[in-house]
Amino acid sequence: MTTPVNIPAFLKLQGQDNSIVRDRSIGTLLIDAGKLRPESAEQILRLQKSENIRFGEAAVRLGLVTEADIQQALSRQFDYPYLQPGQSRVSEELVAAYRPFSPQVEALRALRSQLMLRWIGAEPERKAIAIASPARGEGRSYLAANLAVVFSQLGEHTLLIDADMRHPRQHALFGLENRVGLSAILSGRGEAQSVARIPDFEDLSVLPAGAVPPNPQELIARPLFSSLLEELCREFDVVLIDTPAAACGADAQTLAVRAGAGILVARKNETALGALQQLAADLRHATANVIGVVLNAF
Repeated sequence: MTTPVNIPAFLKLQGQDNSIVRDRSIGTLLIDAGKLRPESAEQILRLQKSENIRFGEAAVRLGLVTEADIQQALSRQFDYPYLQPGQSRVSEELVAAYRPFSPQVEALRALRSQLMLRWIGAEPERKAIAIASPARGEGRSYLAANLAVVFSQLGEHTLLIDADMRHPRQHALFGLENRVGLSAILSGRGEAQSVARIPDFEDLSVLPAGAVPPNPQELIARPLFSSLLEELCREFDVVLIDTPAAACGADAQTLAVRAGAGILVARKNETALGALQQLAADLRHATANVIGVVLNAF
């Protein structure tokens, strides 16, 4: 279940001490998660001592837990959260949330590293990136959501803004309500309380698009969006912006300029090279930095 919070409340949560979780043993974490009965711990400890093996290895050998259970407990111990299927309202499309050790997520982490080197953290004010693509169906929202997860797993206080107020998707990917969101804020009918913290990932929050307005391009062109983005960049370490497809209008161009930078998404064997080059040229002409292109093969 997601919990809507206002920004000040969210910031208070960031200071909480996670050493309590880190200092707990694998056995305690497994018991608390309901994966292991307390009376089984003694049996595991005996095997661990006699065979001189790790607690988790002994538990798996006895058939009391699975390797996946051990990995989940380790992720909590090392502050590296991820989910098991059926555990959360977060969509299983988010490979970074459910399969963090897969090749796809290794590629996402490599992208995260490049973005940290080239933009985020390079200068204090560089925190926002718009995710853009020429057409719909090229994986823009998929990339934005998964990238937000891997940034949060790094311990970066991450905000994902769904600024695709034409065909919003982030609320569905994260199991959020979409009644109030960015569109309400920009039309003067909502406040930053629309930001929702994702409980499964302590450092991740999402601002859904909200109700689809008749004038999305005009809303993001208003000075209010720039002011909102500046405020959010002060409160978060990383701000990722999911944009509408460039074919739908000039929204992506405006959002990339407001963010200061954009990365482009192309789908393998589908995105036309000419359309991608035109989008890159349009963003540069509008003074947005194009800091990379991602080829989506999934």
